Amino acid sequence: MSMNAPNIDTDQIIPARFLLRSRDAGYGELLFRDSRFDKTGRKHSGHVLNCPGDEAISILIVNQNFGCGSAREQAAYALYDYGIRAIVAPSFGEIFRLNCVRTGIIPAIVSDEDARTLHSLLDSKGGFMNIDLQNRLVTAEAMQVKFDIEDVNADRLINDRDEIQETLALEREINAFELRM
Repeated sequence: MSMNAPNIDTDQIIPARFLLRSRDAGYGELLFRDSRFDKTGRKHSGHVLNCPGDEAISILIVNQNFGCGSAREQAAYALYDYGIRAIVAPSFGEIFRLNCVRTGIIPAIVSDEDARTLHSLLDSKGGFMNIDLQNRLVTAEAMQVKFDIEDVNADRLINDRDEIQETLALEREINAFELRM
């Protein structure tokens, strides 16, 4: 799915008034709440996430600086709970990018030119996009694009690990260090 606007901030992704909601309550229906729905709760037909047949979207192609703005992990929660598992962009808000990894979303960084080509391809033909995290490839139609992600973050996503689990895996070394002190 293509969202072809730059500087989509975290307040657009999930409005601030929903931030006190429990994580267990889910955030998926709040994704882009103010642009996807009118004040009565009816879907705006023009929003890309409201198009018929797009309920199974798992990959977004977006523009520069996606997830800029305030540091709210709920923005990543809303995307994840909606079903998004990868976001392809030329750049991300730094904290948002890290929140994506922590939530289980691949933040795939591509060049501006590759992003424009992917937008154009998806906007004109629709179609299927695939992410290969192991080989760092985005595939759309017959096109393959390399993407960047830090090795440590790719490893965390591939192995479904977070920073706490990585620290706990070092418990023996930490204990040995403490004994030497």
